Amino acid sequence: MTFDARLAAVGLEKPDYGGRELGAVLPAALAAVGASHAVTGRSADADRIRLGVPRGRHVIVVILDGLGHQQLDERRGHAPFLRSMVSGRITAGFPTTTATSLGLFGTGEPSGRTGMAGYSVRNPRTGELANLVSWDGAYRAEEWQPRPSLLEEAAREGLTVTTLGKARFAGSGLTHAALRGGAFIGAERLDDRIDVAIGVARRPGISYLYWGEIDAAGHRYGWGSSEWVAALEDADRELQRLARSLPPDAVLLITADHGMVDITGAPRWDVAHEPGLKEGVALVAGEPRALHLHLEPGVSPDAVVARWQDILGVHAAVGTRDDIVEARLIGQLDPAVADRFGDVVVAMAGRATVVDSATQPAKSLLLIGVHGSLTPEELYVPLLTVAAR
Repeated sequence: MTFDARLAAVGLEKPDYGGRELGAVLPAALAAVGASHAVTGRSADADRIRLGVPRGRHVIVVILDGLGHQQLDERRGHAPFLRSMVSGRITAGFPTTTATSLGLFGTGEPSGRTGMAGYSVRNPRTGELANLVSWDGAYRAEEWQPRPSLLEEAAREGLTVTTLGKARFAGSGLTHAALRGGAFIGAERLDDRIDVAIGVARRPGISYLYWGEIDAAGHRYGWGSSEWVAALEDADRELQRLARSLPPDAVLLITADHGMVDITGAPRWDVAHEPGLKEGVALVAGEPRALHLHLEPGVSPDAVVARWQDILGVHAAVGTRDDIVEARLIGQLDPAVADRFGDVVVAMAGRATVVDSATQPAKSLLLIGVHGSLTPEELYVPLLTVAAR
């Protein structure tokens, strides 16, 4: 069975790179304000037309971390503003995780070009795990992620560019890797960020606003929880205020970096306690829904693929690095970042997970909501549009 067939057999889908996908959002926004010349390697105006983004003097792009299209649809009664907008859905990339998605959003290029291969990644210089959210264990961001930042290119061309997030993110490795460029304004609360966004939208340019509370609630309590719903209601209320306060000729785009599945009661394997999974594997990177297996010298990737697929069965699609490249899960692979990806890659199906208690922090093993794989619940995110009148 081909790897494509394995994906389909277990209900996994593929990113729509070059189509309706997260990597098209920022190019479309730049084209909308007349800055398509800042985008190289893709047609920004074609992205704008494909995604239905109207032209404007200022575009605000909001990323609501963890708000999948299907989760929003199932809880639309708690989000009257978001459900009222001109809406559609797009795909994230692979894996469906924040570091990878912000790399895709900020550069317009998949992880095979950016090297943003997951939540945790093997650092090729040390052989140890690097965390691409906290940036612990990684090296200089501009070296790790070699592709141009679209915000940086736009700012270099003279466009006013503003990023809104927590103050501590201003100098973070992830920000520099994916979203460097322009001015960063720190604001802790969502209502404060909305106030700033309303002010900067009065000038021509582009602004990006990130909000992470929906994802945080989902990880801790599950996306079906009352806490998750409360986080969605808070975001819906503040984004409605932003939309009502847009100055003339401004455009608001709202999207997300990934969706989520709740895993309570679902099958779980622990590499540290499963000899058939541990055999030949030197290091497990990634996350419980999308794993990179770095093998011991001389171990055959095909043998590991066969053994893992036999153990996990219908709960995963397992392939070699070449398999995921051929299937276009990570776009075109740049040889300069190929060593960030496992010799074997595992995409989990349903709600199943594989953990490695030998390397994962204990608190991460307690998460209820997780993501990373290619189920529709994780892959599809909303794209919502409001144009001021």
